[in-house]
Amino acid sequence: MRKYNVAVVGATGAVGEEMLDVLAEVNFPIANLVPLASANSAGKTIQFQGEEFQVQELTENSFEENEIEIALFSAGGSISAKYAPFAVEAGAVVIDNTSHFRMESDIPLVVPEVNPEDIEKWRNRGIIANPNCSTIQMVQVLKPLDRRYSIQRVDVSTYQATSGAGKKAMEELAQQMKDFFSFKLDESPHNAFPHQIALNVIPQIDRFMESDFTKEEEKMVYETQKILHKNIEVASTCVRVPVLRGHSESVTITFEKDIDVDEVREILENSPNIVVVDKPSESLYPMPIVANGKNETFVGRIRKDLYRNNILHLWIVADNLRVGAATNAVRIAQKWIELDNE
Repeated sequence: MRKYNVAVVGATGAVGEEMLDVLAEVNFPIANLVPLASANSAGKTIQFQGEEFQVQELTENSFEENEIEIALFSAGGSISAKYAPFAVEAGAVVIDNTSHFRMESDIPLVVPEVNPEDIEKWRNRGIIANPNCSTIQMVQVLKPLDRRYSIQRVDVSTYQATSGAGKKAMEELAQQMKDFFSFKLDESPHNAFPHQIALNVIPQIDRFMESDFTKEEEKMVYETQKILHKNIEVASTCVRVPVLRGHSESVTITFEKDIDVDEVREILENSPNIVVVDKPSESLYPMPIVANGKNETFVGRIRKDLYRNNILHLWIVADNLRVGAATNAVRIAQKWIELDNE
């Protein structure tokens, strides 16, 4: 297999660092690695597979000068909007982790375990979009069950870690916990969230829309429909919790057909990158602390509704920086390479 010139845009951010770790772990075929970031981070060094690389300042010419073939973006929507076209013009395929391109009709929104066939559409604009972190882990579970029972509706409540809002948000939680134990929590500032996050949960992620759902909640609705190519009903409530990393979701799925819980477990156990942890009598079920640093999605608390045989309840947990961002982006790149070599 030939090797590729790869750029990581936002290399010093929380997701960028995870992208570099995942690239190293899967031994991605890299000829030349180019870490890119803002002028503030330019000149810093990163470690990758035992070598030291200097972070370059992101400019309009970065991709052409370095002959980049694969560009992984995770530096914010405005950065992707400005610089992704320059990467495409230079001949690179862009895999974008922001929300900027996700709902554009001619740009594929991909979870490789769910809709790898959509990667072919990258030729339209030269861009492949990485879905929202909470959407990725959910559709990984929905797809195999939809294939068997046909989904009508999904109701989901999320319990999302502070890392979903970036490094500063994680630092804010850590600082507030320090202030709590120093009896100074009342003086502790909250800038990353609208309220104190330590010892609290906040039923708001992103801004509220006209629907009274938040932008994060609407993302889960429309991204799920786009990825599954199915106009199913989705309702979500997204909540920020005082966890550093790992998103959890309580999901209720209504199917066209009656379900068999044992068959559901078997289907999920045989689905790619899903781990079933479902022994509630032994207090075994997925938790963020279990998913931390892992590349799999964990499912448990699998049970049929008490009243209707076509309704299933389950609990999903995944590391949002990995499964919900970096790992999914790298898996997209791996699938793209498969297509490139056909």
